[in-house]
Amino acid sequence: MKIAHSNLRVLVTGGAGFIGSHLVDFLAAAGCCVVVLDNFSNGKREHLAGAVATGRVEIIAGDITDAATCERAMRDVAVVFHLACLGVRHSLHSPVENHAVNALGSLLLLQAAHRAGVARFLYMSTSEVYGRALAFPLTEQATTWPTTVYGGSKLAGEHYAAAFHECHGVPVVRVRPFNNYGPRAHFEGDSGEVIPRFILRALSGLPPVIFGDGAHTRDFLFVQDCAAALVQIAECDALVGDLVNLGYGEEIRIDALSRLVLAAVGREDLQPVHEPDRPGDVPRLWVDPTKLRRLTGWKPPTSPATGLAATVDYYRALHAANPDCLAQMQTRNWEIAK
Repeated sequence: MKIAHSNLRVLVTGGAGFIGSHLVDFLAAAGCCVVVLDNFSNGKREHLAGAVATGRVEIIAGDITDAATCERAMRDVAVVFHLACLGVRHSLHSPVENHAVNALGSLLLLQAAHRAGVARFLYMSTSEVYGRALAFPLTEQATTWPTTVYGGSKLAGEHYAAAFHECHGVPVVRVRPFNNYGPRAHFEGDSGEVIPRFILRALSGLPPVIFGDGAHTRDFLFVQDCAAALVQIAECDALVGDLVNLGYGEEIRIDALSRLVLAAVGREDLQPVHEPDRPGDVPRLWVDPTKLRRLTGWKPPTSPATGLAATVDYYRALHAANPDCLAQMQTRNWEIAK
């Protein structure tokens, strides 16, 4: 089916968040009428300012754990991009709430989508479902072995999506994205991610904090590339009822990442400090994107160097406008702040 450059009414849950807001930008620019459902616990209205200015965006402030809100958001919608969730570190201090949003919320949204007869439902899972996998790079056939409630709850959502396809014919596509980075990435609270935290600490003259010995690896994809890829995945009829990995296809050690960030910021004089491992941290994530590229032809257009430079520029401007933003960062951000 064709989504971009259409007048389709499209729902994006979590559309004010990091990845969601870039997806909303893409869809609005492509001519879609976009409904954003977000409770703004992590998402920010300012992330949507550009898309709202197009006149093609409707915002519903609500929660996916409320069935009536899901039904309301689904009215006259043709395509659903379900990105709303609570993240991995949140699950360490609030596992029941994390499960409620990621698993139950997904179930309620699938039920509403089934009743509405949507033409496509993209479920955004996570690479965290692979957990302590042993064979790399990770294909879609790798054993899922989640180490956190977050990974487990997202995997439950995958199974619910597959069940709605099997039992009710809902045209579901399941996507397992690997780590994203870029402008608007969370740095504060339990949603804070490694690259913006490294950047903002370096801009403040502080060394990056690495949990563990730095040997953990991640596979990073620039967020705007991810948003464009999600639309291509949703448009791909061959992926209906199936699942697919989404990532760049290269792994990098966290200690090597810290050196790249320090060089990009111009603070190579700083040396990382090491803290004990975080609980449940997945030791290695490295995607095999063969299936995605074979079925859609998609390849990431943004190189790591270009993406990192754009990300540093964004946070340099943010830091200049708000030098106290470091105060919003908690080192052990999987613990409830006292």
